[in-house]
Amino acid sequence: MGAKVAITGATGLLGANLAAALLDQGHEVVATKRASSAVDHLSDLAITWIDAPLDDEAALARAFEGCAAVFHCAAAVTIRIKVTPDILDANVTGTERVINAVRAARVPRLIHCSTVGAVGLSIDGQPCDEDASWNMADYNLADAYVTTKRQAEDKVNEAVAAGLDAVIVNPTYMIGPYDIKPSSGKIVREIVLKKVPGTTPGKNNFVDVRDVARGMILAWEKGQKGRRYILGGHNMTYEDFMRRVSEITGAPVIKRKIPNWLGKIVGFGGDIQGALSKKEPLLSTATIRWAQTDRFIFTSARAERELGYTISPIDGAIRDAAAWFRAHDMLPKD
Repeated sequence: MGAKVAITGATGLLGANLAAALLDQGHEVVATKRASSAVDHLSDLAITWIDAPLDDEAALARAFEGCAAVFHCAAAVTIRIKVTPDILDANVTGTERVINAVRAARVPRLIHCSTVGAVGLSIDGQPCDEDASWNMADYNLADAYVTTKRQAEDKVNEAVAAGLDAVIVNPTYMIGPYDIKPSSGKIVREIVLKKVPGTTPGKNNFVDVRDVARGMILAWEKGQKGRRYILGGHNMTYEDFMRRVSEITGAPVIKRKIPNWLGKIVGFGGDIQGALSKKEPLLSTATIRWAQTDRFIFTSARAERELGYTISPIDGAIRDAAAWFRAHDMLPKD
């Protein structure tokens, strides 16, 4: 017999895959959303949708009533450098409202989705674990997103110290289906569309989003109160990952390497664009630094050991992401 659970952010990549995984396990899924949110891409999932945006604490509490757990996946993602009031409200104040709503509805456990950007960067060439020091500012990588996600973690930890039962998960770079925006899967789509101008020397940790979804459920079931768990996959260079995308999708292999100096100029131009416009820039100096650093590497050993978390090959995530894009007219049919 499954339990009734709630998800914030179920319209996004992780939230949608989490909903699918929970439904597959026989749970009843309630998902909160803004009244304007599009949900047609999730019509195959038996989700009960409730209009309860992150700025409406009372509506959130009503949505969470009777739930055995709340999975907080909703967040505002940005590549801007400066923390703006709207990003702060969504990621930090919004998390506080979720915490308060969880308390008001007497939900037994909160599973808070953070990011590995709130963990830290490697200082010795070894993958970071959950105890790494948050040193993003030391490398000029403390953009608005990772800064506010770190602050949101602080709010969760404060609530735990006050008695809340909560677990934090820190996903890495997720690839897979249901990526309607698209979000992190944009790289797959743009490689297929031949829009990526070249490769960069940096590294990242790439993971099948369905592994993260299963990991979040394991964190609910087995995670220690107040503990954080990195839910990651494979440490790879961007060049290697892009090559895998090309080989799996049939797209041309990207051979051009973007010089660091050229990347910095492009990133600075994006900063200016973002400062002069209210629109999200395509690139920023932070995104260029992310693309160039080899310090953004992680291990999921704690989650494997304590939760039974497992890591799938990244090829299936790439293949299924591309197939989902094609099925939803976001890529040309084969």
